Amino acid sequence: MFPPVALLGLGLGLPPHVLSQEEAALLTARIFGDRLAGFPQFERVFANTGIARRHCARPADWYAAPHGWSDRMAAYRQAAEALFVQAATAALADAGVAPAEVDCVVVSSSSGFAVPSLDAQLAEAMGFRPDIERLPLFGLGCAGGVAGLATAARLAAPPGRTVLFVTMELCSLAFRQDDGSRANLVATALFGDGAAACVLRGGAEERAFAVIDGAGQHLFPRSQDIMGWRIDDGGFGIVLSAALPQFLQAHLRPALARLLAQCGAEEERIGRFICHPGGTRVLAALEEVLRLETGSLDHERAVLADHGNMSAPTVLFVLDRARRAGLPDRAALLALGPGFAANLITMRRGPQ
Repeated sequence: MFPPVALLGLGLGLPPHVLSQEEAALLTARIFGDRLAGFPQFERVFANTGIARRHCARPADWYAAPHGWSDRMAAYRQAAEALFVQAATAALADAGVAPAEVDCVVVSSSSGFAVPSLDAQLAEAMGFRPDIERLPLFGLGCAGGVAGLATAARLAAPPGRTVLFVTMELCSLAFRQDDGSRANLVATALFGDGAAACVLRGGAEERAFAVIDGAGQHLFPRSQDIMGWRIDDGGFGIVLSAALPQFLQAHLRPALARLLAQCGAEEERIGRFICHPGGTRVLAALEEVLRLETGSLDHERAVLADHGNMSAPTVLFVLDRARRAGLPDRAALLALGPGFAANLITMRRGPQ
């Protein structure tokens, strides 16, 4: 628990290249060719994702050529910088906050890295003060949108302190031609690129569209092989267990009770769970665990259809839709990521 923190603004960012699901399936079939004989469910996986299109950091032909670490990280830095500026600028404008007012910037990204970190490289161009505090986060994966926002909220708790949270993921840059595994092919069908940013301030509830009042994390024991990266000379390689939906059905319910208790919240008072849409099977499992009617997570399915799974930023795209539709009195953000961990934020609707 921590003092209530105002969520003043939210901004989104997308790279310029759009790939339909049909185009993604054809491109994958062209690249993997005869190797798909060992994965007869290939066409069905692409057709059943619930995804219509996704945005990508590079044109389609880029993914058909071989790339190593140097190529991938150069592409990451270029695309991530553009997405950082796009999402952060939109969030600051939405909040009515000038860059020089930002006291701290928290950045979560697990699909690439740069040293100096992106926040340092872009500080002058963004107009941040020289004394700004910076906290780059790596390794949170799909949970980074909620876990990173929770960290930003804790740092923004002192009254008047302003924190900018930015999360961007370039999942498409991890596409591996040399990996014909089921996990890699499923990831190819699911993941896209995007960014989101939020502006938070302590003691400014009168300007908030939502007020964060709790956050918690639950780390499941002996679950490290469910989700993550395998790192080798070619770059990142996906670790993604096919048993994830069943794992959630078996283990998430008691963890959710503990998370709500950490936040001092009662489940029956949560008017809307805003969830990271990892995929259609994961959404179905979440609806079962949350005791919701099938199809209740409608904003999640709409974001998945329009953008695919963008990893960490995706839940904030869902929050944006929920905000525009009208937040209930109480809501909770829920995301799952490497560790394997569940992350929760509770919030109440603000006056704005």
